[in-house]
Amino acid sequence: MSNTRRSLSPSARGGVQQRDDGFLGRIFEEGFEQVLQRRPGRTYSRSSSLLALSFVGVKSFWGNGLHKGRSLTVAARYVCILAKMGAVSTKRQAKRSGRYRLLRHLLRWTGIAVLLFYGFAALGLVVFRWIDPPFTSVHIERRVESWFHKGAYHKKYSFVPLAKISPDFQHAVVAAEDARFYLHHGFDWKQVENAVEDTLEDGRIRGASTITQQLVKNLFLTTWRSPVRKALEVPLVPLAEGILSKQRILELYMNVVEWGPGVYGAEAAARYHYGTSASRINRERGARLAAILPAPRRRKPARMNAYAARILERMGQVRW
Repeated sequence: MSNTRRSLSPSARGGVQQRDDGFLGRIFEEGFEQVLQRRPGRTYSRSSSLLALSFVGVKSFWGNGLHKGRSLTVAARYVCILAKMGAVSTKRQAKRSGRYRLLRHLLRWTGIAVLLFYGFAALGLVVFRWIDPPFTSVHIERRVESWFHKGAYHKKYSFVPLAKISPDFQHAVVAAEDARFYLHHGFDWKQVENAVEDTLEDGRIRGASTITQQLVKNLFLTTWRSPVRKALEVPLVPLAEGILSKQRILELYMNVVEWGPGVYGAEAAARYHYGTSASRINRERGARLAAILPAPRRRKPARMNAYAARILERMGQVRW
């Protein structure tokens, strides 16, 4: 048998080689057809196909000294395995690229929404320099909440010029909510520092929002406490300070802020709680009305004795 193999002429050996190449091609095609039958409709990457083909070539040359049918059969099995691996890898890549594509779309549309929001807010602040707002986002929030709670919701809102709000009432609100209102440019960093120190000492979170911060919250955001709302609020504050004067900021704030269930603004608060106009509110009543601002739907002016006394003390310190 070995003598017969040695006596083969070069042409005969070439014929055997040609037959082997044809057999190799058939094995390669049959291997891929088998994978395609098991995984119909699946696409295979070019790299996995080339890797499988090169592996078959190596196995066939390496197996020249062995039984050719056996070596090529083993190579064909490796073709199937590598093709399957390529199919799985391609599927994973498709899933990963689909997730990245979805994430890119979400980030893009989120960025567009944020830009539109700030553009709308900037335009609104320019308009509110001269036009009184007919409603605010907090007004809408309370209206929507009323749809899911029992009891009727009656909105009381009457915008009046700052000249028709008594000076004692104005001073009480500033003393209670933002004593350094006329000294800062939207953020009171001293109060922020004090609030952080108090939180670290006793664990209680104390607010340090200025009147400007509360105004933009009422106009464009909601009362829900969340880091997202705070992050959206930060760029609006310098916008408001740059577009509006301090007097206009105070006028808007005192007219849109919540002062009870469905009660918005100083005029509506004075009539709801004391049956009089905002221009007739004295120091005592002004301090009691200012004392309920942190929780206007729960607090009552008549119960704010201690806090109202502290507000009156602050007013006296600055000779108001």
